[in-house]
Amino acid sequence: MLLKWRWAPVTALVVVMLSLDRVATADLFDEIYARGRPVEASLKTLTAAFVEESTSSLLARPLTARGTLAVIRPHRIVLHYNQPERRTVLIDGDTMRMVWPARSIDQRLAIGPTQRRIQQYFADKSPAQLRSHFDITAVDAPDRPGAWRVTMVPRRKQIREGLSTLALWIDRETVMVSSLSMTFPNGDTKRMSFDEVRVNPAIDDSVFTPAAP
Repeated sequence: MLLKWRWAPVTALVVVMLSLDRVATADLFDEIYARGRPVEASLKTLTAAFVEESTSSLLARPLTARGTLAVIRPHRIVLHYNQPERRTVLIDGDTMRMVWPARSIDQRLAIGPTQRRIQQYFADKSPAQLRSHFDITAVDAPDRPGAWRVTMVPRRKQIREGLSTLALWIDRETVMVSSLSMTFPNGDTKRMSFDEVRVNPAIDDSVFTPAAP
């Protein structure tokens, strides 16, 4: 159940956060907001490679996974994991499917309420609306040259129950999220970093079919 609960917000946040029109503050992010608007308006599809790093009190050491993702906006995304085990996480509308052949898992989960909560707090929000939900700081990223880092700490109890901190690393040249990190209330973390990002490529429908065992 924990695995299913975690993956719904993670994958939905990927869809919302891969472009930056919606994350603006009254200081540094005036520039990012202005630069991000045309990117947001033009973004229809996206593909990338990713590295995912997870820490947990249940893990003896951090877990690193690698794979590829494809997005067709607004609500279609697939993550194909290649390492350490092959598995697929697919969101299509209000349904999430996880296929994990090595563990004989093929599960579907209705995530409509989760999608709507994320849209409520993140999507199409003005800076003032975002600040009513989060304390937001934006700085030059000290750990990633050529990037900004935005840290969002929930102010509302309802959000804090599922997420303690969201951090975004934004490439200055492309104004796209190059990495995002979530810290959960129990101290667990999940970070996804993106590479080989392609904006608006043609995506064959077969990409959204889980790989056979």
